[in-house]
Amino acid sequence: MSYYDIDSILTDAEKIPCTFQVGIPDLGYLDNTPSQPLKAGTKVSLPLWLAEMLAIANTGDIEGKSFVAFDLPPALGNDVIQALKADPRAVPLRDQSAHFYGLATHMMELSEEQELGAVLRKTFVTRASEIALHARKVGGVGHKKEDASNLGIGGAGEEFLRGLDEWERRLFRQAHEGAKAGKQWMENIKRS
Repeated sequence: MSYYDIDSILTDAEKIPCTFQVGIPDLGYLDNTPSQPLKAGTKVSLPLWLAEMLAIANTGDIEGKSFVAFDLPPALGNDVIQALKADPRAVPLRDQSAHFYGLATHMMELSEEQELGAVLRKTFVTRASEIALHARKVGGVGHKKEDASNLGIGGAGEEFLRGLDEWERRLFRQAHEGAKAGKQWMENIKRS
């Protein structure tokens, strides 16, 4: 990821539910009370980059409290995690977040959720194999007529591909291009 990577910028802009642990003057506008201070215990959704900075920053008191505590965003909520455990292919990740894996890896670094890493690994492996299968089939890249995909006629594969997050879409495009290039190479070898 580079500084100018649009996917990274959009991931950092995802909203995270936060609870302020200390009162802060002149920030009441975050809670729609502009003339009031932001009180301790106030719940506000903040962009990931700001929530991360405030969670890491120390207030300077003896207890070493941070300004905010945050919860996992709805895209990584219990319902989504349970659905991913049941069948990762059935969950349209794009509906949860267009940058699901980027958000998830950020949240794994910031939270102590042990289960999240295991679920995401299983999800990635399962979905990556499905992505590779669709990438090989789409547009008739397969070697046989029956290997050609039904993606163009509204098949179940199209529904799966519609639910891919941005990282998975990039993986799909690269796998598809690789399958096409491999097929062309084999055809050139046969001609020679």
